[in-house]
Amino acid sequence: MKIALHGASGRMGQSVVRVVHERGDHQIVGAVAAPDDPHQGRDVGEVAGIGVIGVTVTSDLSAGLLGADVIIDFSAAVALVQLARAAARARLPLVSGTTAIGKTGEAAIDDAGKLIPVLWAPNMSLGIEVLAKLARTATDLLGEDFDVEIVETHHKHKVDAPSGTALRLAAAVREARGNLVVKHSRDGAAGRRTSNELTISALRGGDVIGDHTIHLLGPGERIEITHRATQRDLFARGAVRAASWLIGRPPRRYVLRDLFDSHAAAGK
Repeated sequence: MKIALHGASGRMGQSVVRVVHERGDHQIVGAVAAPDDPHQGRDVGEVAGIGVIGVTVTSDLSAGLLGADVIIDFSAAVALVQLARAAARARLPLVSGTTAIGKTGEAAIDDAGKLIPVLWAPNMSLGIEVLAKLARTATDLLGEDFDVEIVETHHKHKVDAPSGTALRLAAAVREARGNLVVKHSRDGAAGRRTSNELTISALRGGDVIGDHTIHLLGPGERIEITHRATQRDLFARGAVRAASWLIGRPPRRYVLRDLFDSHAAAGK
């Protein structure tokens, strides 16, 4: 698999370079970063700390996509819009883990999905997708007698809250109980908790990569389902696996859940 990497010099871009290098069965053929990125002109392997691999970081999007089978993106919402259009023109599958993309980013992905296979996820962890399935199942089985709360923890430099992953988990819970209304934390005289609340609380501090816990609290008992990320490379591994799966799929918008469903259907 030949990969064009968009957002190549960021923390996640560097992780993808390292993961691809460690695997040895795939290849980075293009590395694109913002025009004002300080790593412009450097070898992306050197930027990632693995040594020269013969691919230079460039701001030329068209050049960065040449020779690729698929694009992996970890960039910014404003850059994703341009990338989605370029990917559609080049007929290249696109995997994106860019977060906080907003309505404009969502629309760009939807439009691209009419021409190419596109998989976007706010968290590329395969474990998070399993967590979402567990949360959906548990919420359905436990029913209205159990209250549901989500707590997410991230490093002090994270600028958005709640995390995209927490919102993804909330959506999974609401698949089981569609009457739940999502709220964000509590303050002051918030009043008694109602049965249809689903509150997300965000903690920020230290160097936590990402912890997410779903609390199911019932009469006399409670269940806590937690996922803890201990290294960023896990997101890169998920993106590379998703990219390999996406190649050859029909044009449309996909999610990580589709990857698991296809494996289950194939008896794997």
